[in-house]
Amino acid sequence: MTSYSLRLAITYDFDRPIGAGRQLFRILPADVAGVQTVRGAWVRLTPDPTDRSEFSDFFGTRVIEVAMPPGLTHLELMLEAVVDRVASEGFLDISPPLARLSQELTAWRDIGPASPHHFRAPSRRIPQMPDVAGFAQAAVAGCVTVQEVVQTFGEGLHHHMTFDAKATSVDTSPEDAFTLQRGVCQDFAQIMVGGLRSLGVPAAYVAGYLRTDPPPGKARLAGADAMHAWVRAWAGEEMGWIDYDPTNACFARADHIDVGFGRDYGDVAPVTGMLRLDGSQHGSHQVDIAELLLP
Repeated sequence: MTSYSLRLAITYDFDRPIGAGRQLFRILPADVAGVQTVRGAWVRLTPDPTDRSEFSDFFGTRVIEVAMPPGLTHLELMLEAVVDRVASEGFLDISPPLARLSQELTAWRDIGPASPHHFRAPSRRIPQMPDVAGFAQAAVAGCVTVQEVVQTFGEGLHHHMTFDAKATSVDTSPEDAFTLQRGVCQDFAQIMVGGLRSLGVPAAYVAGYLRTDPPPGKARLAGADAMHAWVRAWAGEEMGWIDYDPTNACFARADHIDVGFGRDYGDVAPVTGMLRLDGSQHGSHQVDIAELLLP
């Protein structure tokens, strides 16, 4: 088990004072049985909102809802949390053959938030994508088990794509990013989700944080860690859900910190809502994740 101190700072500057608005923040780390435990989490907004509440959405992601007063030109959110994370590397492949997965899905009766049935069909941000489906089919030729399919497709996508923070925006479709062969973790994850669904594997989009390693011989930089996204695939009744990170071509490890999951980015976007604006805005965020030595 690894314990982390997590800090997130989000700032917005507005060219002109805003009107009143309401915002939803999905930024709090999640408790995930057997994988992740949150020892504590604290969020401070400056200036204070006129109203603040917290709830969990259908998929269990914790949501902070705030009402912002009019007249703001600057908004700052600070999150501090302590999280314990267990690595999930090296697990035994007990997933069924891909050809048998549909039978297990037919027999699966649960329709709760983590049911694979919610993650089989195209969603608003991840429609049917013939080019991605064809690529996925070719990439997994010869694979037998569902875990093999997930890993092999993820590795193939990782080699097909180039990480490029300037190539896409938050609204770029996964099909366009696939055509460009460039994008960020959001693009990698949504393309992989769509490809797995085309193969008959239920797949969810996972949002969270990633602790990054500095280059050899270099010190860690403040703010160098990141918000991140990866994929959760259903690998049959016995194995359940497995997490794979196509951006880094690996299964999720101790340095992946979960926030929540959904059908696509739209279900777990870190900031959503509405503000009345007259002019432009400028936003930034910084993430710092430090390993802790706790009893």
